Formats: sequence, structure tokens, C-alpha cells
Amino acid sequence: MNNRPLIIVAFIVAFAVFALWIVSASVYTVDETQQALVVRLGKPVGVVNTPGLKFKMPMVDTVIYYDTRLLPLESPTDQIILGDQKRIEVDTYTRYRIADLLLFYKSVRTVEQANAQLSQLVGSSVRRELGREPLGSLLSDKRAKIVDKIQNEVAEKAKPIGIDVVEVRIHRADLPLETSQAIYDRMKSEREREAKELRAQGFEWAQQIQSNAERERTVILSKAQRNSKITRSEGDAEAARTFASAYGKDPQFYKFYRSLQTYQQTLADSVPTLVLSPNAEFLQNLINGPGKQ
Repeated sequence: MNNRPLIIVAFIVAFAVFALWIVSASVYTVDETQQALVVRLGKPVGVVNTPGLKFKMPMVDTVIYYDTRLLPLESPTDQIILGDQKRIEVDTYTRYRIADLLLFYKSVRTVEQANAQLSQLVGSSVRRELGREPLGSLLSDKRAKIVDKIQNEVAEKAKPIGIDVVEVRIHRADLPLETSQAIYDRMKSEREREAKELRAQGFEWAQQIQSNAERERTVILSKAQRNSKITRSEGDAEAARTFASAYGKDPQFYKFYRSLQTYQQTLADSVPTLVLSPNAEFLQNLINGPGKQ
């Protein structure tokens, strides 16, 4: 049996598969958000910054992709001692891009290694700059200048590894929990002390006001009673003079008037029925009228 046709077909199929593999291993694509580094036998030989279909040597060249966009870096929380010896917890946020891919690969190779090294640069710069400033500087307009100084310093130190640092910001700068609690307790005790002092002062003022009011009340009542007695005495004296003058002008009328006052006082306070003799002197003015006995 002749197997030559089958051998030829198998050879053609194998050649086609090998050719297809050679073609697939010789091409690669670069996305718009990527840049590629071609490494030949462990040595970088070229950087591709333009997107599209590219060619490389199969089995010899290796393509490593890197992002061209801004990369974020959130450093772990770090405790820093400020210039006034206060301790704070600081979180920083950094954004950077790979500016020189070849230098980046030779220096740190991977983004993970770059993040670790850049985090150290940011941490050391933050500790150095904040260690010179008091806490009040971070709560004032001076904070922006401090952050800009940190960013410029980190950007300068990151250039030798092919990184362009675009932004470094202090995401959070808070006192540690135990320090915050101690400050809160101290503020609370201070406010309680001030409240006690104000209450004591207010009670003292209230006692003084009440004492002054009582004294003024006593003085006012004393003056009023004295004036009322003087006025009453003057009124009684004036009434006596008036009665004496009236009696001197018309003794009969004055006597009649006094009888009417006596009737008013006596009858008003007596029982509904009053039994008297018709010849009683008490009733003469009531029976005969004024001027007659």
C-alpha cells in the first residue's frame, strides 16, 4: 500500500501549523492606553509608543506592556512626629506616569516595585517636611505650600527611575485615637471646670443681687411707711383744723354731722333689729332733725 500521499498531506498540515504559529508569534498589538517594551533574550531593545499591529522576532523577543495613563499610589498610614512633638497619622495619595519606559525597566522593572520605591520616597519626604512644622501649620494656609514642597521633592527624586510624579497630596492627617481621646478628655474636664466656676460666680452674683434687692426693699418700705405716717399725721392735723374751723362757724351743724357719723358706724355694726326708747337722746337728731333737741 502506498502511504506517500498521506505523508505529503501530513507534512503540508504540519508546515501550515508551524507557519501559523510563526506568524502568531511574530505579531503583537499595542492598545491606545499602553506602551510596549521589546526584550530580546533578556535585554531591552526597543520601546513602542504608538498603538496598532507590530512585529517581533518569534522565540527571541518578549513584549512587556505598561500603562500610559496616570497610575495611583496610596501609601500606608504612617505616624509622624511634628516639629512641636505632636504625633499624627498621615495618609498620602500620589499619581504618576511612566515617562521613560526604558529607564523605568532598567531601574525597577515592574509597577509593583515602582510603587514600593515611590512609597518610600513619599514617606521619607513627608516625614522630613512635616517634622519641621507644628500642627498649626497643617490647619492653616501654609499646608498647601508644604504639600507642594513635598511633591516637588518627590518628583525630582523619581526622575532617575523614569517616573513623572504629577501629584502628591495629604489625604488625611489626624491625631492618633489615643491622643484624640486624651485631648477630648482634657477639653471636657476644662469645660467642666469653667462651668463650675461660672455657676459659682453666678450664684455669688445672685446672692449679691438678692441682698441688694432686700436692702433696697427695706429702705423703700421704711421710707414709704415714714412718709405715710407723716402724710397721715398731716391729714389728721388738717382734718382736726377743718373740723375745728367748721365747729367754730356752725356748732349745731357740726354736732349734727357727728351724730350722723355715729349713726352710720353704730347701725352698720349692729344687728338688723335695734330696740331703743323713743325718748333716748341718741335718737333726738334722727327724730327732730338738725338744730332741734
